[in-house]
Amino acid sequence: MSTPDEPRRGPRRPPRPGDGARPAAGGPRRPPGPGGTAPSGPRRPPRPGGPRPPQPGRPPQAGRPPQAGRPARPQPTGVRPTGGRPADPGARRPAAGVGGGVGARSGAAARRPTSGPGSQLRPPGDSARTVQGLVEHTRSNPRPRSPREQQIQRQRLLVGGGVLAVLVLVVGFCTQRGDDRGKQSTKGGTEQASGGTKGTGSGSTKTTSGLAEEPAKAYDGWVDPKTSGEPWSTKVVGQITFRGNPTRSYYGLGPVPKAPVVQWHYPESGGMCGNSPVGGQNKTWCGSGWTGQPSVWEQDGKTWVAVGTYDKNIHFFDASNGENLIGNHDMGDIIKGSVTRDPDGFPLLYSGSRHNFEILALDRDDKEPETLWTLKADDVSPTKWNDDWDGSSLILDDYLFEGGENGQFHIVKLNRKMGADGKVSVDPKIVFHAPGWDQELLTDLAGSGERVNDVSIENSVAISGNTVYFSNSGGLLQGWDITDLKKDPSSVKQTFRFWTGDDTDASVVIDKEGMLYVAQERERASTYAHSDEVGQLIKVDPTKPDDPVVWKVNDDRGLWATPAISGGVVVAPTDGGFINGVDMASGKVLWKKKLPGPTWSSPVIVDGVWIQGDCNGVLHGFDFSKPKDPGTDTDGDGVGNGPKELWKVQLEGCVESTPTVFKGQIFVGARGGQFYALADPK
Repeated sequence: MSTPDEPRRGPRRPPRPGDGARPAAGGPRRPPGPGGTAPSGPRRPPRPGGPRPPQPGRPPQAGRPPQAGRPARPQPTGVRPTGGRPADPGARRPAAGVGGGVGARSGAAARRPTSGPGSQLRPPGDSARTVQGLVEHTRSNPRPRSPREQQIQRQRLLVGGGVLAVLVLVVGFCTQRGDDRGKQSTKGGTEQASGGTKGTGSGSTKTTSGLAEEPAKAYDGWVDPKTSGEPWSTKVVGQITFRGNPTRSYYGLGPVPKAPVVQWHYPESGGMCGNSPVGGQNKTWCGSGWTGQPSVWEQDGKTWVAVGTYDKNIHFFDASNGENLIGNHDMGDIIKGSVTRDPDGFPLLYSGSRHNFEILALDRDDKEPETLWTLKADDVSPTKWNDDWDGSSLILDDYLFEGGENGQFHIVKLNRKMGADGKVSVDPKIVFHAPGWDQELLTDLAGSGERVNDVSIENSVAISGNTVYFSNSGGLLQGWDITDLKKDPSSVKQTFRFWTGDDTDASVVIDKEGMLYVAQERERASTYAHSDEVGQLIKVDPTKPDDPVVWKVNDDRGLWATPAISGGVVVAPTDGGFINGVDMASGKVLWKKKLPGPTWSSPVIVDGVWIQGDCNGVLHGFDFSKPKDPGTDTDGDGVGNGPKELWKVQLEGCVESTPTVFKGQIFVGARGGQFYALADPK
């Protein structure tokens, strides 16, 4: 492990907005091919910090000219904003995949009986030997039974009753076993179909409808912790926000492709690129980066895919062919986060960028998204750092919850409604906001130089029970009680505070017991001692504020990706390219897999398949049916390499974005400039 004064090897996360620009070391380099190691190079010294200069106002969008054809993709140089990596100048086009379907085998046709009882000749006058005569004769002349016959009849009844009781028990047992092992959860949670895994944790999802179930008894609070791992919306089928639900633990709706290939990509040529300033200098960024998870949902007989990219636009694709369903929306600067689709059925989309946060209407007659409301960094006070909005907002009961790189936590009453003209409208009011920092934190960060003010909120807030959880770039993990928000917004207060020591961009993940899984970086040299004592991956019990750490795992490169929880295992990619499989209960590292790093793409686990992007542009599918199986120890370190690879697909450029799985397709962007839909070959 290097000391704070030693240079550290390997690629380092580039400065955030406001940092001094780092000169490119020899220009952008092509990363090694699949199976290679991460490129090495000098690591960046601590950032000087400071807010990014304000962006000039964006002109009104009315009459925005249609987009011209995409130019050839420029090759970015230098540093990237948070979640940016220079595009690969020599990246390859997608390779054709291998796979094929299995034809359905028809069963044998039903056959009619070839024989049956023959007719019998009876004397015409013998009424007791015809069917009708037998019935009438039996009714009118019942034969008396002897005592012996009566005893036999009673014995038969007793035996028959016993057999019936046993059958009832067997059927009931089988039904229960079927519920436990075979049925598909209509909620999309951890119940698995026969042959899959049933996780003790949250997350690996196999669903029939993709909708949340209405509970038999309403939960007395905001978010029932037991819904961890389940879809959130009762009205919209889809992946509607980063990691799908308020606990950031729902990963998508299967089935997962078995041998995926590129079905379509956008654009057909060139790339989606845009310029954005870093340290006062414009830099070029391409594709989509961290976190960049697409929002995918069903609407009016089509599957919509919405994604924000580095060309400063939100794109709205038809999942079947990549065609635009409505026009692109120019956000004014690059989009680093993940968009949120309204979970209650209103045709609204919520997104931030490096230039404000916006609420968009998607139902206008001209098929162009319309900005209904804008939130700026200085709409509240006090603020620190800049006007970036990386977090994917949560929408609950007409309230919006969002953190910003202005350092503030915001709660907005949306007042959504459908008008008489059938169009959606909002009348948002900021009902609560509070700084995510305090003087104690600034004192702890005093050794960071100008970065002392880097206390921005870049992760997506999470909610469990009546508490909103998030952390910030100063490492302050916090919980805010919203029990009485609807009655009195001023009642919202901080009820949990724990300093982890370093920048935390990964979102907090919450399990069914209300435990928090937190991943932090390792980039503030002045706080290494404290952050190493706490750990870079930690399980936190918020009910024990004086000693909340249940277990910890240290990593000298830290973590940017948001961990996944499934099958009793935490899957945690690191900046150095190692992905750790950690036992949720004990914190024991069960296995460790090495991919070309940095691995910032957050893992997705659906139907027993773990999907992971790497920085060589490869999207991998791993068998997660036995998540605690350590696998084979290939390097002699005593730790197995975990799940076996099922398939891989070569894309163009580093995969930093988080994929979305939806009904047989996988959607993901890459830093080469393009956005992809993957599916099994037809």
